[in-house]
Amino acid sequence: MFEAMRLRCALVISLAMACLLLMPALSAAQDKEQWLPLLCYRTGPYAPGGSGICGGMEDYFDLLNLKGGIDGIKLKWEECETAYSPPRGVECYERTKKEHGGAIVYHPISTGITYALMERATADKIPLTSIGYGRADAQFGGEIFPYTFPLVTTYWSQVTGKINYIASKEGGLDKLKGKKIALLYIDVAYGQETIPILKTLAEKYGFELGLFPVPAPGLEQSAQWLDIKRRFKADWVINRNWGISCTVPLKEAVRVGFSRDRIIGVWWCGSEEDVVPAGPAAKDYITTNFHGVGQEFPIIQEILENIYMKGKGNLPVTRVGTVYYNRGVIHGIITAEALRTAYKKFGAKPINGEQMKWALENLNIDEKRIKELGAEGFMPPLKTSPTDHEGGGWIRFQQWDGAKWKPISDWIAPMRDVVQAEVKRSAEDYAAKKGEKK
Repeated sequence: MFEAMRLRCALVISLAMACLLLMPALSAAQDKEQWLPLLCYRTGPYAPGGSGICGGMEDYFDLLNLKGGIDGIKLKWEECETAYSPPRGVECYERTKKEHGGAIVYHPISTGITYALMERATADKIPLTSIGYGRADAQFGGEIFPYTFPLVTTYWSQVTGKINYIASKEGGLDKLKGKKIALLYIDVAYGQETIPILKTLAEKYGFELGLFPVPAPGLEQSAQWLDIKRRFKADWVINRNWGISCTVPLKEAVRVGFSRDRIIGVWWCGSEEDVVPAGPAAKDYITTNFHGVGQEFPIIQEILENIYMKGKGNLPVTRVGTVYYNRGVIHGIITAEALRTAYKKFGAKPINGEQMKWALENLNIDEKRIKELGAEGFMPPLKTSPTDHEGGGWIRFQQWDGAKWKPISDWIAPMRDVVQAEVKRSAEDYAAKKGEKK
């Protein structure tokens, strides 16, 4: 009996020693991994957008890991399915924010989820990015929106770029006087968001703004189009829908005889999934974008060669280079460059949310770095600061030729004076209302 006890004690001691010896190795392995929770929606009516963005982002992360990671730190991630639902987005956030040492950034890929998480993330000191969507006034940064980053460009920057584009086709901003521009929008907060700034622009440049709300889900728009064409007699139409309601205007425009090259869509109405179902009715339709489309970019070719040609990849290869896929790649690039910036400042080891915030406020992806990434022409320069959480506001225009999107403009700057005035007013109003609630 004594001998058996001695052997058991010896075994326990041996196991304890082995664990102690193994702990540095486990710690070292963890020090070489940066964990990222991903809020994705591969199901539901908006699945093409969510699956494309998440798939492209993950393929870019896979490519980085094949190269040894970022400064030797490999990326590890886990998807949480939100189905584009704010309550599910909040549940995913709360469940994942403390896992694997704590979340350092979230990409909600949804305006509704972004709004639902803003105050929570600020309290938890975890940055949220809303690349091309979300609260436009959050670009104000500072103490009002410290942890929200509407990076690259916002809806307000976009809509001023649209007016610049329309003016270029009419012969200049002074030629907008007397023109009629219709805003066709799905009648929810997202659809209504650019109305105030469009009213400001209409007053400034003398064009007439017509507002044509479409009740969600936006499948019936015939009455609006008859009104746009016959009563209002629009010169241009801005299509601000989402999902299947993006396709309906193209068919309705044909029915009433309105030229598709006079319809300019928001970038969420500018994917292959928006135009292919419309068939010939989509030809010549124009939309905005904030990144390149297609497979010809070196970074996309690198993903194809190193991921898909080796039987891997997060999506069918036919989606590589499409609008939503490339939007995911730009999410990946921005995330990785922020991490690279943080590791340079804080050391090559996993960081926390506050350190990620510092990195997102000190991004400088200039033309030289863009070329090094193989993303020349794929994305515009991006330079942020503590008081500028957007970083540029550049957009470009693309047109559907019946088979593919083709670029029809270079990068176009927003009307920064107009945007910044609206941003400042709205941010200060938000801060005042928030203070009243307290």
